[in-house]
Amino acid sequence: MPEHSERALFIREFARSPVRTASLLPSSPALAARMVAALPEHGDPVVVELGPGTGAFTEAIQRRLAGRGRHLAVEVNERMSAHLFRRFPGVEVVTAGADDLPDLLARRGIPAADLIVSGLPWTVYFGGPRPLVETMASVLAPAGALTQFTYAWTSWTPPARRQRAQLRAAFEEVVLSRTVWRNVPPAFVYVARRPRVSSAATAAAVPVGG
Repeated sequence: MPEHSERALFIREFARSPVRTASLLPSSPALAARMVAALPEHGDPVVVELGPGTGAFTEAIQRRLAGRGRHLAVEVNERMSAHLFRRFPGVEVVTAGADDLPDLLARRGIPAADLIVSGLPWTVYFGGPRPLVETMASVLAPAGALTQFTYAWTSWTPPARRQRAQLRAAFEEVVLSRTVWRNVPPAFVYVARRPRVSSAATAAAVPVGG
């Protein structure tokens, strides 16, 4: 799909559900590069992408993996999932919500993720049966990382501060990147490491389905 068509898809989905989509434009290559910088350069890592949208981060992940490992993209929007499936045949695209992550991994025999790349807006972090950050931390390998971006102009709002507090509660280390100015709007990237919640405990609690 040409770039202008992808942008049109993003705008249409924003108009349908601004809370879920949260932006009029896809993320820039500069932000995508910052989001995937924590991906291991060697081995066969498992990468879980949440809220991939039209695939700005998906493309960067695939380029960095270069055929290695496993890449699971979890997108709640059916139209965007269909687009991702067509554009990235080597990616395991799943239409589901991020709250289902432990079960999605268990069903695929994945014990833990090495990297979670989250393009989710802060609006979806709250209101579920369990803090979403805890769910993410619970499926990460002990040496894994979570990357989450936030727009610079919203970073000091109460919801953004609450999101930051949840990250710090779920991870021993949370680092905020420099501003990515080559994005509209400018953004930061959180890199969270050393999850406080054991992935092994979660795997034992979630039955493996067919």
